[in-house]
Amino acid sequence: IIPPSVTVRNLLLSHLCTGVYPFQNRTSFHPTTFLLLGIPGLEAAHVWISIPFCLVYLLALMGNCVLVFIIKMDPGLHEPMYLFLCMLSLNDLMLSTSALPKILSLFWFNDREISFKACLTQIFFIHSLSTMESGFLLAMAFDRYVAICNPLRHSTILTHGVIMALSLAIVLRGIILLTPHPFLLMRLPYCKTNIITHTYCEFMALIKLACANTRIHRLYGLILAFLSGGLDFILIICSYVLILHAVFQLPSKEARLKTLSTCGSHAWVILVFYIPAFFSFITHRFGQNIAPHIHIFTANIYLLIPPMMNPIIYGVKTKNIRDRFLKVFKNTYV
Repeated sequence: IIPPSVTVRNLLLSHLCTGVYPFQNRTSFHPTTFLLLGIPGLEAAHVWISIPFCLVYLLALMGNCVLVFIIKMDPGLHEPMYLFLCMLSLNDLMLSTSALPKILSLFWFNDREISFKACLTQIFFIHSLSTMESGFLLAMAFDRYVAICNPLRHSTILTHGVIMALSLAIVLRGIILLTPHPFLLMRLPYCKTNIITHTYCEFMALIKLACANTRIHRLYGLILAFLSGGLDFILIICSYVLILHAVFQLPSKEARLKTLSTCGSHAWVILVFYIPAFFSFITHRFGQNIAPHIHIFTANIYLLIPPMMNPIIYGVKTKNIRDRFLKVFKNTYV
């Protein structure tokens, strides 16, 4: 029985802060909507936090659009490395857009509600696009391996047909592996709460709300993570071991440095993507003692920073792209 002195407003504030409905029983239910809590403990600062989030998102949109435009318009950049980079930029645009508009709506207008179907759709796009991002990084590592370890056959191995086939395989892998995610979540009963302690819908965040045995779902998530990001990262490491072995066989120091410089941008992009991705994955499953707001910040960095940094890293460190950008800029404004 709810005491008369307790207002409805206080009840709502209570369930937003604690994640528990005072008037809710423990029977299972299938929610039509979820409520996104945002960053726990920092709800009062959401408007201020939204400022860097919005700036990073705008930079990601602008940088990736410019990168795609430059590569598409310049036939001299229609080489394997730049074509894979163009696809990576398109993937970054979709990945950041699948989450950031809703996050900004939550921060600016306190728009916490998201329908169950929209939540499942967001989960599918975020996880499938993240898997594709990992695949494109692996494809770029393969390109660097062929260019350095077998340069005479680079153009015959990585033809435009092979590039399109690899890209299609990367996209299909992301779709096929992640399609079961929404259906697995749809079949679960939810009896704890419909509040997601996050800024966006995420597979493990919904798993924690279910009142059924989710051991199979968690195991599937682990296997999926290994078959996508984990396996890709292992293959990338192997490719760089072979690349370093080939580089140190070169006779002069200048040749070694020049060859390594062609991998510098890609190596930075790998670190920017995989470090927050692995940290977010580990803390979600094994980091019970980590403060919730730290985990939420890391999960947002995983979606925000790589799409923003990728065009900056390649634009600054790759001479061909930098020169084409300056040429387009001068022709436009001079």
